[in-house]
Amino acid sequence: MSLPGRIRTTIARIRYSAASIGRRISVGAGHAPYALLLALLVAAFLLNVGIGAVSVAPNQVIVIIARHLDAHLQALPGWEAVVDAGSRLGTFPPGAWMRDWLAVDVTRQQDAVIWTIRLPRVLMGAVAGAGLAVSGAALQGIFRNPLADPGLIGVSSGAALGAVTAIVLNVTVLGIWTLPVFAFVAGLLVTSLVYLIARHDGRTEVVTLLLAGVAISAVIGAGVGLLITRATDQQIRTVTFWTMGSLGGTLWNQIWIVALVTAVGIALVIRSGQALNLLVLGEREARHLGVHVERTRTLLMFTTAAMTGVSVAFTGAIGFVGLVVPHLVRLWLGPDHRRLLPCAALMGASLLLIADLVSRTIVQPLELPIGVVTSLIGGPFFLWLLIRTRRQQGGWA
Repeated sequence: MSLPGRIRTTIARIRYSAASIGRRISVGAGHAPYALLLALLVAAFLLNVGIGAVSVAPNQVIVIIARHLDAHLQALPGWEAVVDAGSRLGTFPPGAWMRDWLAVDVTRQQDAVIWTIRLPRVLMGAVAGAGLAVSGAALQGIFRNPLADPGLIGVSSGAALGAVTAIVLNVTVLGIWTLPVFAFVAGLLVTSLVYLIARHDGRTEVVTLLLAGVAISAVIGAGVGLLITRATDQQIRTVTFWTMGSLGGTLWNQIWIVALVTAVGIALVIRSGQALNLLVLGEREARHLGVHVERTRTLLMFTTAAMTGVSVAFTGAIGFVGLVVPHLVRLWLGPDHRRLLPCAALMGASLLLIADLVSRTIVQPLELPIGVVTSLIGGPFFLWLLIRTRRQQGGWA
């Protein structure tokens, strides 16, 4: 390595070490943030499942879930052997523990409402919120841009085009899966197009990528508008509700798909937390510190596109979660992505569950689109963050 290269590497290491020490001093050690966010998520989960037109107490919610899990476990081959082994060891048999836990009365209506309607909806909200929040945090780190969110790389607009195409042209070739598949595939195709436009001489130009994402999203918006002009009143209503987001009508078999893609995506992004910390210093410094910048950026961009695409495909367009949640976590814990990413997942899941609870209950018996609620929360917060940052920095000049 040349002398200038060694100097840049040394400076980058000093800057990163100083930033890491500062973060450790300001944030402190321990797992308290994870415990607090996990408690918030559990509380939001129980409230969301229990509150509604049919009221269900938290202990009843737990009993309903336990009984259904027990029924599914009893159907597994070899489960009785596990129960017998637990009995011989002197522990509580898992099956019996689930059957006898909390002797409370649960009506058939409460059981059906919780297991068939609310629980799939709440789980979908938690998984989608976690995926959108982690995607936003990763993209803000990749592009070193506080305004970056999952919609910036074209995945949201592409998914919207795919969904509107399926709705307006009345495509039903895949049955109930037609709209989600169209939305997911279109989102990934648009992201790939943005990525190809930004590639030049073997590297990805960040500025070109961001501008290409904005331009293509604008063109897609025009295409969506043209499709809507051909839609019937019922199709327009369907498109409107999809573009504002909703967790209603979620099915169990949909959750497993979203959960699998999101879990793998979050694991890959969290594994790249150290690389994101180095990318914040700049591409050249990160490269001298051993980060394969192009490979890391490509992997994270398509991982976040997959997480966002699968969430948007089943829930519709839900804004501001990927933009607001990473900033909330940074204000609290600092910019270290090794802590930021898992905490963003927990906070994103909690925020979307709270927003869904508000959307279901604030105008009963009607239901607000969840995207309206997240925008009402995220918009004012983002303005406050903008004003606060400007005052701290003494202006933008």
